[in-house]
Amino acid sequence: MIRNFSDHAANERTFLAWVRTAIAVMAFGFLVAKFNLFLKIAARSLARGGAAPLPVPGGIFGDLAGLLLIVAGTLMVAMAAVRFIRTARAIESAQPHADGARLDLALAALLVVLGIALVLYLSHTLWTGV
Repeated sequence: MIRNFSDHAANERTFLAWVRTAIAVMAFGFLVAKFNLFLKIAARSLARGGAAPLPVPGGIFGDLAGLLLIVAGTLMVAMAAVRFIRTARAIESAQPHADGARLDLALAALLVVLGIALVLYLSHTLWTGV
């Protein structure tokens, strides 16, 4: 029997939850980037007879937001792996450990700022019709 099995099992479930969330964040970033690319291609194809392509509002923002979401998801996986190993060692250790959550909070703050930026961009796009 594995010593502290329930603690190790909880640690593994937490790790897997972080990985699933990170995959979802990366997939959303990929979707944002690819949809932005689709808009650029559609704008070029809708231009008729050598006319200038239609402007795509926020083209750079969409690319940057997608890239940042993919990077944030990748950081989440790396952070989850580090936390998994540290927690497994802490479970086996006889000494109590206080684990800091600074990196977790920084990543959460980054995602909140990116989410607010996406909401502002989409609300501006919907209200102005551009």
